[in-house]
Amino acid sequence: MNIGFFGVRGSTPCPTDAHRRYGGNTSCVVLEAEGAPPVVLDLGTGLRAFGEAWAAGDNGPFVGHALVTHLHWDHVQGLPFFGPLLADGSRLDVWGPGSADRSLAEAFDTFMNPPFFPVSVEDLPGDVCFHDLAEGTSTVGEAEVVCTAVPHIGDTYGYRVRFGGGPSVVYLPDHQQPLDGSLQVDPAVVALCEGADVLIHDAQFTATEFSAKPHWGHCTPEYAVAVAAAAGVRRLVLFHHDPAHDDDVLDAMCDEARRLPTADGIEEILAASEGLTISLG
Repeated sequence: MNIGFFGVRGSTPCPTDAHRRYGGNTSCVVLEAEGAPPVVLDLGTGLRAFGEAWAAGDNGPFVGHALVTHLHWDHVQGLPFFGPLLADGSRLDVWGPGSADRSLAEAFDTFMNPPFFPVSVEDLPGDVCFHDLAEGTSTVGEAEVVCTAVPHIGDTYGYRVRFGGGPSVVYLPDHQQPLDGSLQVDPAVVALCEGADVLIHDAQFTATEFSAKPHWGHCTPEYAVAVAAAAGVRRLVLFHHDPAHDDDVLDAMCDEARRLPTADGIEEILAASEGLTISLG
């Protein structure tokens, strides 16, 4: 499996020189395995860059799947800018949480319509098909996907993905740390992450920022390390970087996370950056 990072920010894009090394696009990670349709994790603005990379590879019409964690803007606003969907014969199956009052398809129809946006899903030449996904284990294309509700603001999923009997990747881009700042982890989250080869985890706030915004639905690198340590994860990737954090701040946050005593059992800790590819045997 190859894990490609095309958008690593949370909240809003931040394309400035101060963010050049890590990148300024919002959440979009792509999992690819030989002989299997790609699985896209979230549809943030990084999806546009993935579309450009796909077109440059002369791969023909796109056929693949997307797992959406939740419906906040920074995780869905890239869909109408995904170039492959402007070609006939392309198809993207989008899976994610519906809700009691509207389906996943109805939610996308709400914000991809005038006056909020001039192009609707139906206007795209390619096919986009939406599927409400329930908690538990499902088959998505050639991938086995475990879906678990995680603490955040609104209905939010975390995903564990693997192809065949291969390595496993867990994706938790938005994860609410306990409001009191403690490091207690929901047992369901520990079970989702247990023994994963790679955990891609929210690390948006410093400890000072979290103390000022404890109810905003995010967490600190220390909490990300606590989740990884509790679940026996091999490699931790800090993700969903705050747009206020420039490259130097992210360097310092990652270095601090590596020095935590709880990080001793984790083989590698790194901060996600656009253009990063992790290859798993």
